Amino acid sequence: MRIITTPAELRELEPPRRGDAPGRRAVVMTMGALHAGHLALVRSARVAADQVVVTIFVNPLQFNDPGDLESYPRTLEADAALLEQAGVDVLFAPDLTTMYPHGDPAVTVSAGEIGDILEGAHRPGHFDGMLTVVLKLMHLVQPHVAFFGQKDAQQLIAIRAMARDLDLPVQITSVPTVRDGDGLALSSRNIRLSEDERARALSLSRALNAARDAAETGAVASAAVAAGQAILDSTPGLDVDYLAALDPADAHPVGDDHRGDVVIAVAATVGDTRLIDNVVTRLR
Repeated sequence: MRIITTPAELRELEPPRRGDAPGRRAVVMTMGALHAGHLALVRSARVAADQVVVTIFVNPLQFNDPGDLESYPRTLEADAALLEQAGVDVLFAPDLTTMYPHGDPAVTVSAGEIGDILEGAHRPGHFDGMLTVVLKLMHLVQPHVAFFGQKDAQQLIAIRAMARDLDLPVQITSVPTVRDGDGLALSSRNIRLSEDERARALSLSRALNAARDAAETGAVASAAVAAGQAILDSTPGLDVDYLAALDPADAHPVGDDHRGDVVIAVAATVGDTRLIDNVVTRLR
């Protein structure tokens, strides 16, 4: 695996080949502190493409809490070892001044309405900062396909919208959420949870499962959400931001007249750790 840190080195990369024909380049964008969920993205990229590039960059533009940015785990050496074992071809790990040599960029991407609801309402500016760095990395890496996890559902919706609206020549592919055996969605933030906090955090996946079960047995959106909310309400020490049924096209909450695909998403804080999760189902 080649480790590079500058845009100039990216431009010098040999283009991917498939025998004597041009190949496909895939990118997996991360902020490091890698776990099995990230490696699932890498495996999917490895199958789909001839050259796999992984990026590691903790992007300050998408943190509205300076303390959260400061405490975000940074484990580059361990991450590089995992990626090499997974068969990654190139690791792009720029520092802050390389990505933003003139300070905060004067021109950024706006997530529009997607950035103002749910996660956007609780984390102002988060999606604008995320889309700005994703677009910049797209330009730098020049991938044919990019892989993102379904766990960050609203992020995925925003990236798909950006690719569609700005005519990015990149295929956006999602990979299902990876969970521990107890059902907790894998996250770099899970290491902050105490044993008691982790036990309480399991209510997120249980609530989602209850909402999905209700939806799949014929409940309308509000009833499905209510089935999950009952589990959250019965869990002490859980500060819930939202549990909502979302339209997968624009992340807006759906009404009881909605039929078809839906994302049921939850966000809650346990102790000092904020967690998100979701399931994809259908309202019948």
